[in-house]
Amino acid sequence: MIDGGEAIRKLALNVVRYTGLAPLAKPFVGGIGAILMLHRVTATPEKPDSVNRHLNIAPEFLDAVIADMKAHFYTFVALDEAIERIKAGGKGGQFAAITADDAYRDNMTEALPVLEKHGAPITIYVAPGLINGAADLWWEVVEDIVSARNRLVLTIANGPVTIDCSTPGKKIQAFARLHDHLTLEVREEDQRAVLRELARSNGIELGARQSMLMNWDEIRAMAGHPLVTIGAHTVNHRNLKRLSEADARHEVDDVKGILQAELGEAPRHFAYPYGYASAVGDREVGFARDAGYVSAVTTRHGVLRAEHAGFLQALPRISVNGRYQSVAHIRTMLSGVTTPLANAGKMVVTI
Repeated sequence: MIDGGEAIRKLALNVVRYTGLAPLAKPFVGGIGAILMLHRVTATPEKPDSVNRHLNIAPEFLDAVIADMKAHFYTFVALDEAIERIKAGGKGGQFAAITADDAYRDNMTEALPVLEKHGAPITIYVAPGLINGAADLWWEVVEDIVSARNRLVLTIANGPVTIDCSTPGKKIQAFARLHDHLTLEVREEDQRAVLRELARSNGIELGARQSMLMNWDEIRAMAGHPLVTIGAHTVNHRNLKRLSEADARHEVDDVKGILQAELGEAPRHFAYPYGYASAVGDREVGFARDAGYVSAVTTRHGVLRAEHAGFLQALPRISVNGRYQSVAHIRTMLSGVTTPLANAGKMVVTI
């Protein structure tokens, strides 16, 4: 099912595409390169009709995107080189860096063979709490809860509320209601306890989702691969903007030591969990800069421009996700014409 916002985004992409505006505009607004954002890459998702299916693309689509970009003269580089190219104002031609958030196991089993085929590097951002089980893939757990019930009871400040989950449409609404409860109404520090009580009261086993992620041995093996860089994604995948300064700095700073202890090398690159406006602002960018990260990426939509040399801890990305599994859509995004459409007219997207 496509929500209203998604329908509008697809309409905009199709209008730009079919009017022929994208290729005409690219020399003027296409920028110097792009950072692509992935999450999951698998041909066999556990739930093909999942409400979280936007987080997944098929390996064949990743293959097609990389091949098409190479045919249009993009050079795929590691993130370290991407940063140097930004600093140099894009000298050397258009480039792309691939990133993936959360360290899903299929990044190793299904994405890596595609990347090896093309010699395309990737940076995988790891949150140790997710790997250790100290934090939960709460968006997956919420879907499991909603899928398992026709009705559930949610306790909010004003008392218990009954939520209807009896139809596919109602389940989507229920997921959205629980999502808002956990990300807007519950304190970030209390999110896990609230989630676990919801899961317990609805008979959901939390550990079942842990197998979706790589373990430390697998992450170490990936870190040793010549195409792979491991980056930091906070300690516990928390929304930094909802935390106190002390707690947010702990999430940004301490993950470096944890990853160094596990992998033998401190991360140079960072990704803000969630990455949108209500999760990262000037304060959080300052934390990443203070922690010494060479780069930090958001989920703000946009291509890279030479001006981003002054905003290396607030870089935009192009999301390659399940909503837009069309090479033509990716071409349109890479043209740069959708950058101002998604960012109130701004061409240089930071925060």
